[in-house]
Amino acid sequence: MTDESETTGEATKEARAKEARAKEAAVIRRRWITLGEGIAVLAVTISAMTLYINWSDKQDRRAEKTAESQAASVRAARLVLHADSVEGDRIRLRPTDPRQVVQSQTILFPKALELTPVDTTGEPRIEADWFANPLKRAREQAKLPDDSVGDEKLPVAIITRFVIDGEPHESAALYDIGYGITGRWLAGHRLSLRGLSLVNAVTVAGAQKALDRRWAGMPAGRSAQ
Repeated sequence: MTDESETTGEATKEARAKEARAKEAAVIRRRWITLGEGIAVLAVTISAMTLYINWSDKQDRRAEKTAESQAASVRAARLVLHADSVEGDRIRLRPTDPRQVVQSQTILFPKALELTPVDTTGEPRIEADWFANPLKRAREQAKLPDDSVGDEKLPVAIITRFVIDGEPHESAALYDIGYGITGRWLAGHRLSLRGLSLVNAVTVAGAQKALDRRWAGMPAGRSAQ
């Protein structure tokens, strides 16, 4: 009986040891499974974050490119004219941006001079004959000197239609025409053009009003009011 009891006890111990080892192995397997799941979740998270960062970077670059493109478009739509050459009775005009190609222009004069707007096509320019006589009369009415001292100014509004990169644009601005005048009333006066300077940009619809306000602030313009 003693041998049989000892055998049974050993069998029980062995069974319990096997059961304990099995439980321990199961715990280890569960730990590995949990660790593997954690690594998998971490990998998915890292992958998702990487995709988001890449997407965000692309969005930022697209936004920057869009902003740069819009800024470039705005700059391109701003036209500033300068005197390409100045002769005695003519100023040839050219945009400061060489990409801008002028198609046509309308030059507006102060209403007090009673001049019809001048339209040009293909050759941007200003000619003294367009306004010389009315300007001389305005100076005479204002009792301004026969000979100008320094550079005199005549404000005009120039509406320019131009093309850049195949896209049409329209721009309006006030400019001062620099001129000199010499002679005597009986012998006649000679008007010489000297240059062009930008005053400020205006809207097409408001160009004439802005021009008349500027003219009204000048000696000849105040006299004509």
